[in-house]
Amino acid sequence: MSWYWKEVNREEWMNPGHLACQGCGATVAMRLALKALGPKTMITVPACCWTIIDGAWPNHALKIPMFHTAFETAAIAASGIRAALDVKGEKDVTVLAWAGDGGTFDIGIQALSGAAERNENIIYVVYDNEAYMNTGIQRSGATPYGAWTTTTPVKHPEERPKKNIVEIMSAHRIPYVATATIAFPDDLVRKFLKAKEIQGTRFIHILSPCPPGWKIASDQSIKVARMAVETKVFPLFEIEDGERWTINYWPEGRPVLDYLKMQGRFRHLTEEQVDYIQRFVDHEWEKLLKRHQETHGSLPEEATVSASG
Repeated sequence: MSWYWKEVNREEWMNPGHLACQGCGATVAMRLALKALGPKTMITVPACCWTIIDGAWPNHALKIPMFHTAFETAAIAASGIRAALDVKGEKDVTVLAWAGDGGTFDIGIQALSGAAERNENIIYVVYDNEAYMNTGIQRSGATPYGAWTTTTPVKHPEERPKKNIVEIMSAHRIPYVATATIAFPDDLVRKFLKAKEIQGTRFIHILSPCPPGWKIASDQSIKVARMAVETKVFPLFEIEDGERWTINYWPEGRPVLDYLKMQGRFRHLTEEQVDYIQRFVDHEWEKLLKRHQETHGSLPEEATVSASG
């Protein structure tokens, strides 16, 4: 039995009924996050898949208070809730902003940057399904190179790399930035437990597979999320105060093709495009290794195994 089940309350803070698609990564992420944060949590959600998942009034998928807000205002709405709670003396309530990649990488980045600059005492989560899934699978700043969306069709796929939101947030020198996926629940819960105890702006980037948008079967979400980590497409790491970088999981180092071929949105890619993606992933991994080594002085034995893999 992992420490996760020993340390985290088994109480469910998400009701069994919701309106998500089968296999939705965002619902699993929410369930795990709330297990770590507990009932003394207030959440604000902008326009995104989760405003639909939560259900139409008077139904509500969560057992904690939720404030639905405008597309671009998740961070500032959370900041306002935090300020109101502070005035009331309710310091033990965690304020959580929960937004999709469209409302974070693009439409909401101004409010998010402002909150981070002020070091507002909130946890901001982006559940990243790499497109505007709720409105019809249009590309966002999180859409990776080569991916199909309805606005980047097969003949004109995404030509630019995904925006590096983690480095953008780290550049604000906020206390805590981390990546997580639903395929590694222990890691995800540990990061939320850690974030809960930190004061200031905390940012958690969760890779959240979307079966319709990624063109995968609904029972493949966990497998695809795990493969993203094992191929180093989406490494698991955390950054403290914008300076201390720590890799939390050392992947097998499988070819990036193993990840791409699982998803219909990449089916059209040529061999040359796959090679380009592999070189890009390898380059980004080397940068991450150097930052980990600068923080810790050396690399663990697992890093050597991962590199040879």
